[in-house]
Amino acid sequence: MPLLTVKTEGGIAVVTLDNPPVNALSHGVRQGLWDMVERLDADPEVRAVVLTCAGRTFIAGADVREFGKPPEPPHLPDLVARIEAAEKPWVAAIHGSALGGGFEIALGCRFRVALEGASVGLPEVNLGIIPGASGTVRTPRLAGVEAAVQLVASGKPVTAAKGLEMGLLDAVLSGDLTAEATVFACTALKTPLPAAVSARPVAPMSDAFWAEARKVAAKPGHQAPLRALDCLRAASERPFEEAMAQERATFLELRGSEEAAALRHVFFAERAAPRPAALAGVEPRPVAKAGVIGGGTMGAGIAAACRAAGLPVVLIERDGEAVARGLANIDRVFAGAVKRGKLTEAGRAEKMAGVTGTTDYAQLADCDLVIEAVFEEIGVKRAVFAQLAAHCRPDAVLATNTSYLDPRAIAEELPHPERFIGLHFFSPAHIMKLLEIVPTSDTAPEVLATAFALAKRLGKMPVRAGICEGFIGNRILRRYRAEAEALVASGVAIAEIDAAMRGFGLKMGPFEAQDLGGLDIAFLQREGARAAGQEVPETLGDILVRASRKGQKTGGGWYDYVEGDRKPRVSPQVAELLAGRIAAAREMAREEIAEQLVGAMAAEGQAILDEGIADGPAEIDLVEIHGYGFPRWKGGPMHHAARAAALRAA
Repeated sequence: MPLLTVKTEGGIAVVTLDNPPVNALSHGVRQGLWDMVERLDADPEVRAVVLTCAGRTFIAGADVREFGKPPEPPHLPDLVARIEAAEKPWVAAIHGSALGGGFEIALGCRFRVALEGASVGLPEVNLGIIPGASGTVRTPRLAGVEAAVQLVASGKPVTAAKGLEMGLLDAVLSGDLTAEATVFACTALKTPLPAAVSARPVAPMSDAFWAEARKVAAKPGHQAPLRALDCLRAASERPFEEAMAQERATFLELRGSEEAAALRHVFFAERAAPRPAALAGVEPRPVAKAGVIGGGTMGAGIAAACRAAGLPVVLIERDGEAVARGLANIDRVFAGAVKRGKLTEAGRAEKMAGVTGTTDYAQLADCDLVIEAVFEEIGVKRAVFAQLAAHCRPDAVLATNTSYLDPRAIAEELPHPERFIGLHFFSPAHIMKLLEIVPTSDTAPEVLATAFALAKRLGKMPVRAGICEGFIGNRILRRYRAEAEALVASGVAIAEIDAAMRGFGLKMGPFEAQDLGGLDIAFLQREGARAAGQEVPETLGDILVRASRKGQKTGGGWYDYVEGDRKPRVSPQVAELLAGRIAAAREMAREEIAEQLVGAMAAEGQAILDEGIADGPAEIDLVEIHGYGFPRWKGGPMHHAARAAALRAA
């Protein structure tokens, strides 16, 4: 079947592109459009051309299958210019999304119309590059510099209605897009055509405007947004061809950068994560109602996430007071959304109306999924699942939110173990995107598929994890913290280690983060292991906790804190407590500190891969990015370590 078909009626040629699934700009598509311009210009019956797309979307951008490969002509900038220079005016008829190169194709058309519900955008900065086919040059000429800055530097798409308001579109249509776009083209031919976008004037902006734009666009670790602003400014102050040359040179430079390589890696990983190959053709069980056991911080967050996704929720707690506290915890989540302008008071009331709080497990009888989120103690969790076994349907999916415990031990005596699975949410569960999905050997494929479908519904990033202590994320976290403590023991200053990791791109260093979360959490896990007969060496953190230094909540952990102030201060008491365990002070470059700690994370990740705990290095990178704040523009510890090794070998 040809990628492009054409049908001419009443002097209007309707060109339909059909390149599933998203009509991406493959080489074949570019060549087909190039040839179509010449063909239709030569047809005396054609007065105008409507470009539309089959399927669910307009051209959604470049063909990801060609990423990293040498581009073949016709190159996209040349194709956009060819469409713009056509003797017969083209009308881009947009449905779904016109993104990146897709919107640049639309910029080459004389007119742009879109269906209600469509969106347009230039998201390239999110991949560490800038538009490379006139997005920074034609957009300010079409809609003005302010609109172009909003679209290009943010990378965020806008709705059709907003695009019309900004001047990016000529009309928003309803009904049959092809028919309405054809009518639009016929009407447009009755009046003089507007100038091609490249020939339109653009007004330069003040230095103050550009200074403010740079302030808004700046993102730590990302150079693409500011480079895009440089090109937009050039487009507003220099001739079209000069601005195009700068855009192209910048695009090609950024395309080969480490930032772009990392962001491409993350893009592909995120794209693949919700659809594991092992689940191809496996249908998930339907989930229309959920139960949550436990109304603490984690349970309330899970319940809120389910309600935000439209699921009715039954919240189970041990007594009436706990039920009331749990409901209040959930309501606080929605109250926060109201305060941030993400939810109306009416929306808050509607969300809470969908939550039933009770102590009666029998209320779970019609739930399709129940998630346990109680205290991290095996006896407590087993008691919960005994109740679930007695009151839930045999086909209801039963999940545990354990962070460290072996899910198999929790479900040891559970009837129908094929319905059981681990779902490790991250706190706060209504915000954090990572969801570690932990099947047991008994978990049925459709139950695993149900977990992935739930993640998609909740807007989470799902990663399958095998069973080991800490699964993927917390196991790497333990290694990372141990390596950081080893540096302290070798004489490197605590504050220098934290500063090194902030400089690498994390929002907090390992010791600041422990102080925020509480040193006692990991301490209690180690104590539990010791009580169970395991040999767990004493850590530096154990010494601090035994001295009642548990973090910010006690006014001191690795650092000292002043009441009402979260700023960490170097602690003389910590130096005294750890004196017998720390070598003489030594200097170490911050870059070297960061590389050693990230290297430790990657080494643990490799051990996880060797044991079959993770499906691949990309999944480990997603865990660290979405669950632990690893900088996205570094691609995750596995990607970063691999690139560093390749550079050393080069």
